[in-house]
Amino acid sequence: MDRMMEHTTQRLHIESYASDGAGVARLDGAVVFVKGAVRGETCQVYLDKVGRSAIWGHVTAVEVASSSRVEPDCPYYERCGGCCYRHMTYAEELEAKRQRVEDAIQRIGGVDLTVPPVLGAAHPERYRNKAQFPVAPGPRIGFYQKRTHAVTDVEDCLLQSEAAARLRATTRSWMKQFHIPAYLERSGKGLVRHVYVRTNRKGQSLYCLLINGSTAPRLTELVGALRAAEPGLVGVVLGINEKRNNVILGDSYRTLWGQDYLDDTLCGLTFRLSVPSFYQVNPEQTEVLYRQAAEYAGLTGGETVLDLYCGIGTIGLTMAGQAGTVIGAEVVPEAVEDAKQNAQRNGVTNARFLCGDAGEAARQLAAEGVRPDVVCVDPPRKGLSEDVVETVAEMAPERIVYVSCDPATLGRDLERFARRGYAARQVTAVDLFPRTAHVETVVQLDRIPSDL
Repeated sequence: MDRMMEHTTQRLHIESYASDGAGVARLDGAVVFVKGAVRGETCQVYLDKVGRSAIWGHVTAVEVASSSRVEPDCPYYERCGGCCYRHMTYAEELEAKRQRVEDAIQRIGGVDLTVPPVLGAAHPERYRNKAQFPVAPGPRIGFYQKRTHAVTDVEDCLLQSEAAARLRATTRSWMKQFHIPAYLERSGKGLVRHVYVRTNRKGQSLYCLLINGSTAPRLTELVGALRAAEPGLVGVVLGINEKRNNVILGDSYRTLWGQDYLDDTLCGLTFRLSVPSFYQVNPEQTEVLYRQAAEYAGLTGGETVLDLYCGIGTIGLTMAGQAGTVIGAEVVPEAVEDAKQNAQRNGVTNARFLCGDAGEAARQLAAEGVRPDVVCVDPPRKGLSEDVVETVAEMAPERIVYVSCDPATLGRDLERFARRGYAARQVTAVDLFPRTAHVETVVQLDRIPSDL
C-alpha cells in the first residue's frame, strides 16, 4: 500500500458501513474506513492513516449527498466517543446495523439466513437509565473522547436522562465552589473519579460519587445541593475506589443520604438495583429483546431452562412463567444473591440459581440427573469460549437461544455450534443502543437429529 497517499485528499464513493459506523470505500483495491460518511455518497476524504491492510480517513466535503444525511443534533458529536450515527437518519442507522449482523452471521458463521429489519426503538433519545461520567481537572465531567482518556466536558447528553444532566452539573458546581480535586489517572492522585447516576421508569434517581479515598470534604453540602437540584433523587452513595486502574466502580459503598438502591420494572417483574448491579440500560428495548428470546425458546410450560451468564436473573425470571423449571448460572456471587432475591421478590418459585461458570453448572446438573431442554446464553462481548460451546452441546438441549451483544463473536460461535450439531433457524436484531455502534441479536438454534 502506497504510504505516500497518507495526508492527501481523495475523491471516494461510499459503498457500505464498518462495524463502528464509519463508511467503507475502495481506493486502488484497498479498503478505506471513512468517518462521517453515509452509504451512497461521493465525498472528498482526507486520509489520516495508511496502514498495511487498510486506510483510515474522514470526510472534508460531500460532493453527492445521501438523502439519509442529517445535521448532527449534538454539539459534542465530533469530540465525544459515544455516538457514531448522528450524521444520518435513524432508519439508515438501523439498516447499517442490519447489514452488520447479516454479514457477520453469513460470512463468519456460515449461516444462510437473511436478517429481517432491526427492531428499532420507539424512543431513540434519553433511553439510558445509567450514566457514568468520568471526572478530570477543571473540573471537566463528561465523556472520554474516542480511543482516548481525555475527558470532554458535557453539559447534556441526548442519550442520558435529564436528571443525570442536572446531577452532573450540580457535582461540577460543588467541586468548583469548594475546590474539590479531580482524580489524575496518570499519577493516581486527586479525589473525584466518576459521577454515577442510575434512574428508573418512575423518574427516580440514585446518585453515587466514586472517589480515590475513604471520604471527601463538604459531603453535607453536596447532598444538600443534589437534593435541591433533583426532586426525584432517592439516595446518595459514596463509592470507594483507591485502585490504580480505570475500573469505574469501587469495592465498598457508604450511604450518605436516603436509600442505596432503586426498584425498576421489566416484563412485569420488579428488580432491585444497587449501584454495582448489572442491568440493561434500555428497559423498553430490553423487553422487546426478552420477548423475542422467549418466543425463540418455544416454551410450553414444562421445559427445564438453563440460563447461563444469568446476571441478576432477568432473562430466566422473565421466562419462568412459561417454563417448568429455570436454572440460572453466574460466576459473580453478588449477582447470584441479587437473582435469588429478585425471584423471591416476584414470587417466582420455579427458579434457582447456581454460582459457577458453565462447566461447573453442567457438572452439577449432570450429577443431579438434570438435562435442560433449552439453554439460553447471554455472554459478554467476547462471546463464548470453545469449552463453553462444547459443554452446552454435550448437555444436548433441544434448543439454544443465543443473545449476543457483538455480531462478530456471535458469527464465530454459530459456526462452532454448527460443528456440534446445532443449526441456526431464526435471527432477530434489536436496537438497544440507538445512535451508538452497538446492536443486540438473538438467534434460535435447534439440535439436528443424529439420524439425518
